[in-house]
Amino acid sequence: MKLGLILQRLRNSFANSVGTIVFGMEDGTVSIFGLIFGVAATTANTKTVLIAGASGAVAAAVSMMAGAYLDIETTRDKANAANLSLDSASGSAMSLAGRLAKAGLTSDQSEALAVAVQNSPTAVAGLLRALRGAPETPLDPLEQALWMLLADFLAAAVPILPFVFVPVPQARVVSGVVTLALLIGLGVGRAQIAKRDTLRTIVETVSIGIAAAIAGVAISLFIDRLFGH
Repeated sequence: MKLGLILQRLRNSFANSVGTIVFGMEDGTVSIFGLIFGVAATTANTKTVLIAGASGAVAAAVSMMAGAYLDIETTRDKANAANLSLDSASGSAMSLAGRLAKAGLTSDQSEALAVAVQNSPTAVAGLLRALRGAPETPLDPLEQALWMLLADFLAAAVPILPFVFVPVPQARVVSGVVTLALLIGLGVGRAQIAKRDTLRTIVETVSIGIAAAIAGVAISLFIDRLFGH
């Protein structure tokens, strides 16, 4: 396969997976941000912080990958089941008339259209599908799972990496700053995807991250005091 085709396929895959990628990055950032700050609040030992952060990042990424795979697979199976149900009902003019009426047509219009196509199962099935709306391009479970794994793990690495290069006291500050910047970027991304107010989405995303960090620090300090000597 030529390099150009590979790059084009990768771009298409990325475009189809933007929502999954943003969600994975947000999950990885928030969960590990809370974990790493919780551990760093009770120790100045770099090795301890890195072990906790790395093991948490790997476990969370694999878990989210499995969750994404199962979610997409279940959604696809439900869509297939709905299509089978639709096909089995394609010969029912009464079923079609009822759906047309719910869509806003008058009773006479619904019955007239249903009668017009009642002898053509293909036409009935086509109208029923049209009433449901154009089907979205089905997502590939494995493709989505791999994007989730990559996005979750790379985002989780952001709050961890400062502890590799500088001592724990300074790394806390650096980690907080770079993670805050990433959360702002994710907020912008979420707003663009969902067509929401950008400022509100940024505030929500950053607030979730800060809440996770506070929760991690609080539980770590509680356990440290409870079992400390």
